[in-house]
Amino acid sequence: MTLPARWTGDHVKAIDAVAVASAPLLGSSDVVHVAPDLCVWDAWPLQDESGDPHHIEAGRQLWMALGAPWFADPDERHGHARIHLLLRDGATWRDLGPAMPDDFSPGSREWSGSAVVAADGVTATLYFTATGRRGETHISFEQRIFSASATLDKSDHMPRLRDWRDLKEIVTRDPAHYMTTSGGEGEVGKIKAFRDPAFFRDPIGGESYLLFAGSRAGSHSAYNGIVGIARQDPGPDARWHILPPVISADTLNNELERPHIIFHGDLYYLFWSTQRHVFEPTGPVGPTGLYAMVSDSLLGGWTPVNGSGLVFANPDAAPAQAYSWFVLPDLSVTSFVDDWAGDGPRNFGGTFAPFVHLWLAGDKAGIVR
Repeated sequence: MTLPARWTGDHVKAIDAVAVASAPLLGSSDVVHVAPDLCVWDAWPLQDESGDPHHIEAGRQLWMALGAPWFADPDERHGHARIHLLLRDGATWRDLGPAMPDDFSPGSREWSGSAVVAADGVTATLYFTATGRRGETHISFEQRIFSASATLDKSDHMPRLRDWRDLKEIVTRDPAHYMTTSGGEGEVGKIKAFRDPAFFRDPIGGESYLLFAGSRAGSHSAYNGIVGIARQDPGPDARWHILPPVISADTLNNELERPHIIFHGDLYYLFWSTQRHVFEPTGPVGPTGLYAMVSDSLLGGWTPVNGSGLVFANPDAAPAQAYSWFVLPDLSVTSFVDDWAGDGPRNFGGTFAPFVHLWLAGDKAGIVR
Protein backbone atom coordinates (compact mmCIF):
# COMPACT_ATOMS: atom_id res chain seq x y z
CA MET A 1 0.00 0.00 0.00
CA THR A 2 1.34 3.43 -0.95
CA LEU A 3 1.45 5.80 2.00
CA PRO A 4 -0.12 9.23 1.50
CA ALA A 5 2.20 12.10 0.71
CA ARG A 6 2.68 14.30 3.77
CA TRP A 7 2.05 18.04 3.79
CA THR A 8 3.93 19.19 6.87
CA GLY A 9 4.85 22.20 8.94
CA ASP A 10 8.29 22.25 7.32
CA HIS A 11 6.61 22.77 3.95
CA VAL A 12 4.49 25.62 5.31
CA LYS A 13 7.56 27.25 6.87
CA ALA A 14 9.02 27.45 3.36
CA ILE A 15 6.31 29.97 2.45
CA ASP A 16 8.20 32.61 4.42
CA ALA A 17 11.38 31.96 2.44
CA VAL A 18 9.96 33.08 -0.90
CA ALA A 19 7.94 35.96 -2.25
CA VAL A 20 4.31 34.90 -1.81
CA ALA A 21 2.28 35.24 -5.00
CA SER A 22 -1.08 36.86 -4.35
CA ALA A 23 -4.24 37.45 -6.34
CA PRO A 24 -5.17 41.01 -7.35
CA LEU A 25 -7.09 43.02 -4.77
CA LEU A 26 -10.81 43.12 -5.53
CA GLY A 27 -12.86 46.31 -5.65
CA SER A 28 -16.58 47.06 -5.74
CA SER A 29 -16.71 46.73 -9.52
CA ASP A 30 -15.59 43.08 -9.16
CA VAL A 31 -18.55 42.17 -6.93
CA VAL A 32 -21.41 41.56 -9.39
CA HIS A 33 -24.18 39.36 -8.02
CA VAL A 34 -25.67 36.57 -10.12
CA ALA A 35 -29.16 37.39 -8.81
CA PRO A 36 -30.42 39.83 -6.16
CA ASP A 37 -32.00 37.09 -4.03
CA LEU A 38 -29.23 34.50 -4.33
CA CYS A 39 -25.70 34.20 -3.02
CA VAL A 40 -23.42 31.60 -4.60
CA TRP A 41 -20.10 30.13 -3.61
CA ASP A 42 -18.35 26.83 -4.55
CA ALA A 43 -18.71 26.48 -8.33
CA TRP A 44 -17.79 24.04 -11.10
CA PRO A 45 -18.58 23.70 -14.81
CA LEU A 46 -20.42 20.91 -16.54
CA GLN A 47 -17.33 19.24 -17.99
CA ASP A 48 -16.49 16.86 -20.78
CA GLU A 49 -14.74 13.69 -19.66
CA SER A 50 -11.46 15.39 -20.60
CA GLY A 51 -12.07 17.97 -17.88
CA ASP A 52 -12.75 20.86 -20.28
CA PRO A 53 -16.00 22.81 -19.82
CA HIS A 54 -18.74 21.45 -22.05
CA HIS A 55 -19.81 24.06 -24.60
CA ILE A 56 -23.53 24.28 -25.26
CA GLU A 57 -22.69 26.56 -28.16
CA ALA A 58 -20.04 29.19 -28.80
CA GLY A 59 -19.45 31.18 -25.63
CA ARG A 60 -22.15 29.42 -23.58
CA GLN A 61 -21.57 26.88 -20.82
CA LEU A 62 -23.58 25.33 -17.99
CA TRP A 63 -22.12 25.62 -14.52
CA MET A 64 -23.19 24.60 -11.06
CA ALA A 65 -22.66 26.41 -7.77
CA LEU A 66 -23.84 26.16 -4.20
CA GLY A 67 -26.59 28.71 -3.66
CA ALA A 68 -28.75 29.99 -0.82
CA PRO A 69 -30.77 33.06 0.14
CA TRP A 70 -28.95 35.97 1.76
CA PHE A 71 -28.58 35.90 5.55
CA ALA A 72 -27.34 38.52 8.00
CA ASP A 73 -24.72 35.98 9.07
CA PRO A 74 -23.21 34.57 5.84
CA ASP A 75 -22.22 31.35 7.61
CA GLU A 76 -25.92 30.42 7.83
CA ARG A 77 -25.91 29.74 4.09
CA HIS A 78 -24.21 26.37 4.62
CA GLY A 79 -27.34 25.06 6.34
CA HIS A 80 -29.53 25.98 3.34
CA ALA A 81 -27.26 25.08 0.42
CA ARG A 82 -28.72 23.80 -2.84
CA ILE A 83 -26.79 23.11 -6.03
CA HIS A 84 -27.94 25.68 -8.57
CA LEU A 85 -27.63 25.43 -12.35
CA LEU A 86 -26.12 28.52 -13.95
CA LEU A 87 -25.74 29.63 -17.55
CA ARG A 88 -22.44 31.28 -18.35
CA ASP A 89 -22.84 33.39 -21.47
CA GLY A 90 -19.57 35.17 -22.14
CA ALA A 91 -18.92 37.30 -19.06
CA THR A 92 -22.48 37.12 -17.68
CA TRP A 93 -24.15 34.60 -15.39
CA ARG A 94 -27.82 33.61 -15.18
CA ASP A 95 -29.38 31.53 -12.40
CA LEU A 96 -31.51 28.67 -13.75
CA GLY A 97 -32.68 27.52 -10.31
CA PRO A 98 -31.84 24.38 -8.34
CA ALA A 99 -30.18 21.75 -10.51
CA MET A 100 -32.04 18.80 -8.98
CA PRO A 101 -35.77 18.64 -8.24
CA ASP A 102 -37.10 19.30 -4.74
CA ASP A 103 -37.08 16.16 -2.54
CA PHE A 104 -34.74 14.33 -4.93
CA SER A 105 -31.49 14.67 -2.97
CA PRO A 106 -31.17 12.38 0.08
CA GLY A 107 -29.61 15.09 2.24
CA SER A 108 -31.02 18.08 4.08
CA ARG A 109 -28.46 20.15 2.13
CA GLU A 110 -26.38 19.72 -1.01
CA TRP A 111 -22.68 20.48 -0.84
CA SER A 112 -19.95 20.61 -3.47
CA GLY A 113 -19.20 18.17 -6.25
CA SER A 114 -18.54 17.99 -9.98
CA ALA A 115 -20.50 17.22 -13.14
CA VAL A 116 -19.56 15.42 -16.36
CA VAL A 117 -21.18 14.96 -19.78
CA ALA A 118 -20.64 11.56 -21.41
CA ALA A 119 -19.26 11.15 -24.90
CA ASP A 120 -22.83 11.06 -26.26
CA GLY A 121 -23.15 14.78 -25.38
CA VAL A 122 -26.50 14.13 -23.70
CA THR A 123 -26.03 12.05 -20.54
CA ALA A 124 -24.86 14.16 -17.60
CA THR A 125 -23.67 12.78 -14.25
CA LEU A 126 -23.54 14.89 -11.12
CA TYR A 127 -21.25 13.80 -8.28
CA PHE A 128 -22.16 15.64 -5.09
CA THR A 129 -22.14 15.69 -1.30
CA ALA A 130 -25.42 14.91 0.46
CA THR A 131 -25.10 16.53 3.87
CA GLY A 132 -27.45 15.54 6.68
CA ARG A 133 -30.57 13.51 5.98
CA ARG A 134 -33.70 14.65 4.20
CA GLY A 135 -36.41 15.46 6.74
CA GLU A 136 -34.12 15.54 9.76
CA THR A 137 -35.45 17.70 12.59
CA HIS A 138 -32.00 18.50 13.98
CA ILE A 139 -29.42 19.60 11.45
CA SER A 140 -26.50 17.21 11.22
CA PHE A 141 -23.16 17.22 9.44
CA GLU A 142 -23.02 13.67 8.16
CA GLN A 143 -21.63 13.70 4.61
CA ARG A 144 -22.20 11.05 1.93
CA ILE A 145 -21.03 10.97 -1.68
CA PHE A 146 -23.71 10.38 -4.30
CA SER A 147 -24.13 10.42 -8.06
CA ALA A 148 -27.22 11.12 -10.14
CA SER A 149 -27.85 11.22 -13.87
CA ALA A 150 -29.82 13.64 -16.02
CA THR A 151 -30.44 14.37 -19.67
CA LEU A 152 -28.87 17.52 -21.13
CA ASP A 153 -31.60 19.22 -23.14
CA LYS A 154 -30.32 21.76 -25.68
CA SER A 155 -33.56 21.95 -27.66
CA ASP A 156 -34.29 25.63 -26.97
CA HIS A 157 -32.31 28.74 -26.19
CA MET A 158 -32.19 27.90 -22.47
CA PRO A 159 -30.44 24.56 -21.85
CA ARG A 160 -31.66 22.39 -18.98
CA LEU A 161 -30.92 19.15 -17.16
CA ARG A 162 -34.05 16.99 -17.22
CA ASP A 163 -35.21 13.50 -16.22
CA TRP A 164 -33.11 13.14 -13.08
CA ARG A 165 -32.57 9.49 -12.21
CA ASP A 166 -30.18 6.81 -10.91
CA LEU A 167 -29.54 8.44 -7.54
CA LYS A 168 -27.08 6.27 -5.61
CA GLU A 169 -24.43 6.45 -2.93
CA ILE A 170 -21.24 5.54 -4.75
CA VAL A 171 -18.29 5.96 -2.36
CA THR A 172 -18.65 4.56 1.13
CA ARG A 173 -16.22 5.30 3.92
CA ASP A 174 -13.38 2.91 4.70
CA PRO A 175 -13.04 3.23 8.50
CA ALA A 176 -9.40 2.13 8.36
CA HIS A 177 -8.50 5.41 6.67
CA TYR A 178 -11.43 7.84 6.80
CA MET A 179 -13.00 9.31 9.93
CA THR A 180 -16.77 9.32 10.32
CA THR A 181 -18.62 12.60 9.86
CA SER A 182 -21.61 11.51 11.95
CA GLY A 183 -22.05 13.26 15.26
CA GLY A 184 -19.37 15.88 14.68
CA GLU A 185 -19.63 19.50 15.71
CA GLY A 186 -20.93 22.06 13.24
CA GLU A 187 -18.66 25.02 13.92
CA VAL A 188 -17.26 26.42 10.68
CA GLY A 189 -13.69 25.21 10.23
CA LYS A 190 -14.06 22.26 12.61
CA ILE A 191 -16.47 20.08 10.61
CA LYS A 192 -14.97 16.74 9.65
CA ALA A 193 -14.93 15.89 5.95
CA PHE A 194 -16.14 13.24 3.55
CA ARG A 195 -17.18 15.56 0.73
CA ASP A 196 -16.43 17.49 -2.46
CA PRO A 197 -16.14 14.67 -5.05
CA ALA A 198 -14.22 15.86 -8.13
CA PHE A 199 -14.19 13.69 -11.26
CA PHE A 200 -10.93 13.04 -13.11
CA ARG A 201 -10.39 10.87 -16.20
CA ASP A 202 -6.73 9.82 -16.35
CA PRO A 203 -5.49 10.56 -19.89
CA ILE A 204 -2.70 8.00 -19.49
CA GLY A 205 -4.53 4.91 -18.26
CA GLY A 206 -8.08 5.95 -19.10
CA GLU A 207 -9.45 5.12 -15.63
CA SER A 208 -11.97 7.37 -13.87
CA TYR A 209 -11.29 8.69 -10.37
CA LEU A 210 -12.98 10.85 -7.76
CA LEU A 211 -10.92 13.04 -5.46
CA PHE A 212 -12.56 14.16 -2.22
CA ALA A 213 -11.85 15.93 1.06
CA GLY A 214 -11.58 13.66 4.09
CA SER A 215 -10.41 13.43 7.69
CA ARG A 216 -7.85 10.85 8.83
CA ALA A 217 -9.17 8.02 10.97
CA GLY A 218 -7.28 7.27 14.18
CA SER A 219 -5.59 10.65 14.39
CA HIS A 220 -4.75 12.12 17.79
CA SER A 221 -5.01 15.64 16.35
CA ALA A 222 -8.09 17.75 15.65
CA TYR A 223 -6.22 18.93 12.54
CA ASN A 224 -6.37 15.76 10.46
CA GLY A 225 -7.30 16.77 6.93
CA ILE A 226 -6.58 14.39 4.05
CA VAL A 227 -7.30 14.06 0.34
CA GLY A 228 -9.10 10.83 -0.48
CA ILE A 229 -9.54 9.05 -3.78
CA ALA A 230 -11.81 6.42 -5.32
CA ARG A 231 -11.45 4.54 -8.62
CA GLN A 232 -14.22 3.32 -10.91
CA ASP A 233 -14.21 -0.23 -12.20
CA PRO A 234 -14.34 -0.65 -15.98
CA GLY A 235 -17.25 -2.52 -17.46
CA PRO A 236 -21.04 -2.32 -17.18
CA ASP A 237 -21.22 -2.25 -13.36
CA ALA A 238 -18.86 0.75 -13.14
CA ARG A 239 -18.67 0.51 -9.36
CA TRP A 240 -16.52 2.86 -7.34
CA HIS A 241 -13.91 1.55 -4.92
CA ILE A 242 -12.43 3.75 -2.24
CA LEU A 243 -8.63 3.74 -2.01
CA PRO A 244 -6.28 4.92 0.74
CA PRO A 245 -5.77 8.70 0.86
CA VAL A 246 -3.17 10.27 -1.40
CA ILE A 247 -2.28 13.35 0.71
CA SER A 248 -2.28 13.85 4.48
CA ALA A 249 -2.04 17.08 6.46
CA ASP A 250 -2.49 15.29 9.78
CA THR A 251 -1.43 17.51 12.74
CA LEU A 252 -1.16 20.52 10.38
CA ASN A 253 -4.54 21.41 8.86
CA ASN A 254 -8.17 20.36 9.26
CA GLU A 255 -9.55 20.98 5.77
CA LEU A 256 -8.04 20.28 2.35
CA GLU A 257 -11.18 21.36 0.53
CA ARG A 258 -12.36 20.72 -3.02
CA PRO A 259 -9.30 18.71 -4.13
CA HIS A 260 -9.07 18.16 -7.88
CA ILE A 261 -6.51 17.11 -10.48
CA ILE A 262 -5.49 18.45 -13.86
CA PHE A 263 -2.93 16.87 -16.19
CA HIS A 264 -0.52 19.41 -17.68
CA GLY A 265 2.90 19.00 -19.31
CA ASP A 266 2.92 15.24 -18.63
CA LEU A 267 2.47 15.86 -14.90
CA TYR A 268 -0.44 15.54 -12.50
CA TYR A 269 -1.26 18.60 -10.40
CA LEU A 270 -3.51 18.09 -7.38
CA PHE A 271 -5.03 21.35 -6.12
CA TRP A 272 -6.94 22.13 -2.94
CA SER A 273 -8.16 25.21 -1.07
CA THR A 274 -7.63 25.91 2.61
CA GLN A 275 -7.99 28.79 5.04
CA ARG A 276 -5.72 30.33 7.65
CA HIS A 277 -8.07 29.53 10.52
CA VAL A 278 -8.07 25.75 9.89
CA PHE A 279 -4.32 25.35 10.45
CA GLU A 280 -3.19 24.00 13.81
CA PRO A 281 -2.90 27.33 15.68
CA THR A 282 0.46 26.69 17.33
CA GLY A 283 1.87 26.79 13.83
CA PRO A 284 3.24 27.06 11.37
CA VAL A 285 0.18 28.66 9.80
CA GLY A 286 -0.23 29.36 6.09
CA PRO A 287 -2.41 31.96 4.38
CA THR A 288 -5.83 31.35 2.88
CA GLY A 289 -5.06 30.32 -0.66
CA LEU A 290 -4.79 27.75 -3.42
CA TYR A 291 -2.34 24.94 -2.71
CA ALA A 292 -1.06 22.03 -4.82
CA MET A 293 1.21 19.04 -5.13
CA VAL A 294 2.69 17.62 -8.32
CA SER A 295 3.64 14.11 -9.41
CA ASP A 296 4.42 12.06 -12.50
CA SER A 297 2.18 9.31 -11.07
CA LEU A 298 -1.45 9.70 -10.06
CA LEU A 299 -1.40 7.47 -6.98
CA GLY A 300 1.96 8.38 -5.49
CA GLY A 301 5.09 10.48 -5.58
CA TRP A 302 3.35 13.76 -4.72
CA THR A 303 5.55 16.70 -3.68
CA PRO A 304 4.46 20.25 -2.80
CA VAL A 305 4.76 22.81 -5.60
CA ASN A 306 7.11 25.69 -4.86
CA GLY A 307 8.54 23.64 -1.99
CA SER A 308 5.66 24.76 0.24
CA GLY A 309 2.47 23.77 -1.54
CA LEU A 310 1.25 27.35 -1.88
CA VAL A 311 0.33 28.39 -5.43
CA PHE A 312 -1.04 31.81 -4.50
CA ALA A 313 -2.75 33.51 -1.58
CA ASN A 314 -5.24 36.28 -1.08
CA PRO A 315 -3.65 39.74 -0.87
CA ASP A 316 -2.49 41.01 2.53
CA ALA A 317 -5.05 43.85 2.39
CA ALA A 318 -7.92 41.33 2.13
CA PRO A 319 -6.69 37.97 3.43
CA ALA A 320 -10.12 36.34 3.07
CA GLN A 321 -11.31 38.06 -0.12
CA ALA A 322 -11.85 34.86 -2.16
CA TYR A 323 -12.05 31.13 -1.63
CA SER A 324 -12.85 27.74 -3.13
CA TRP A 325 -10.57 27.92 -6.17
CA PHE A 326 -11.15 25.46 -9.00
CA VAL A 327 -8.53 25.08 -11.75
CA LEU A 328 -9.60 24.25 -15.30
CA PRO A 329 -7.40 22.51 -17.90
CA ASP A 330 -6.65 25.83 -19.63
CA LEU A 331 -5.23 26.97 -16.26
CA SER A 332 -7.98 29.52 -15.68
CA VAL A 333 -9.18 29.54 -12.08
CA THR A 334 -12.60 30.34 -10.68
CA SER A 335 -13.47 31.19 -7.07
CA PHE A 336 -16.08 33.14 -5.15
CA VAL A 337 -15.89 36.52 -3.43
CA ASP A 338 -15.81 35.92 0.31
CA ASP A 339 -14.81 38.73 2.72
CA TRP A 340 -13.52 41.43 0.37
CA ALA A 341 -12.11 44.82 1.32
CA GLY A 342 -15.37 46.80 1.44
CA ASP A 343 -16.57 49.37 3.94
CA GLY A 344 -18.04 47.11 6.65
CA PRO A 345 -16.47 44.85 9.26
CA ARG A 346 -17.40 41.86 7.10
CA ASN A 347 -18.14 42.16 3.40
CA PHE A 348 -19.37 38.84 2.11
CA GLY A 349 -19.48 38.89 -1.68
CA GLY A 350 -21.48 35.75 -2.43
CA THR A 351 -20.71 35.80 -6.14
CA PHE A 352 -18.07 34.79 -8.66
CA ALA A 353 -14.67 36.40 -8.29
CA PRO A 354 -12.88 37.42 -11.49
CA PHE A 355 -11.06 34.49 -13.05
CA VAL A 356 -7.29 34.41 -12.69
CA HIS A 357 -4.80 32.39 -14.73
CA LEU A 358 -1.97 30.11 -13.60
CA TRP A 359 1.39 29.20 -15.00
CA LEU A 360 2.82 25.72 -14.29
CA ALA A 361 6.40 24.64 -14.92
CA GLY A 362 7.39 21.32 -13.40
CA ASP A 363 7.28 21.68 -9.61
CA LYS A 364 6.83 25.47 -9.81
CA ALA A 365 3.52 27.31 -10.10
CA GLY A 366 2.19 30.83 -9.84
CA ILE A 367 -0.37 33.35 -11.01
CA VAL A 368 -0.05 35.10 -14.36
CA ARG A 369 0.25 38.87 -14.07
